[in-house]
Amino acid sequence: MMPDPVALFATVVLLFPMGYFLLAAPAFLLVSLDIAPVTQLLRGMFSSYFLMVAIAGAVGTVAVGLTGRVFVALGIAFIAALAVWTRRWFLERWDAQLRARDAGDAEAVRRLRRLHWEGMLCNAVELAVVVGSIPYVVTPH
Repeated sequence: MMPDPVALFATVVLLFPMGYFLLAAPAFLLVSLDIAPVTQLLRGMFSSYFLMVAIAGAVGTVAVGLTGRVFVALGIAFIAALAVWTRRWFLERWDAQLRARDAGDAEAVRRLRRLHWEGMLCNAVELAVVVGSIPYVVTPH
C-alpha cells in the first residue's frame, strides 16, 4: 500500500519552519540580549516562526481534511492553533521584557534569555511530536 501523499506533503510543509527555527534559534545564544538590534531580530524570527507554523498548519489541515483524514487534520489544526495562541502569548511577554530592559531593569535580559530558551523548547517538542507521528500520518486510511 502506498503512503498518503497529501498527509505526507502536509507534514513535510509543517516541518520546514520548525526545522529552520531549530537550526537558527540557537545561534542567538551566542550574543547578548542587551543589544537592541539583536533582540528585535530575534523577536522577528519568533514572530515569523509562529506565523509560518500557523499558516502551514492551516493549509495542511484543509488539505488533509479534504482527503477525509479527520483525525490527522485535527492534529495539524491543533498545532496551528497552538502556534497562533503561543505567538500572541510569547510576543506580549517579549515586548514587556524589552520595555523593562529599556527602562533599566537589569533582570530583563535574563528573562528575555529564558523566553528564548522556552521558545526553542516549544519548537523542539512540536518538532518531536510531528516527526514521531510521521509513521501514523502517512499510512493509508
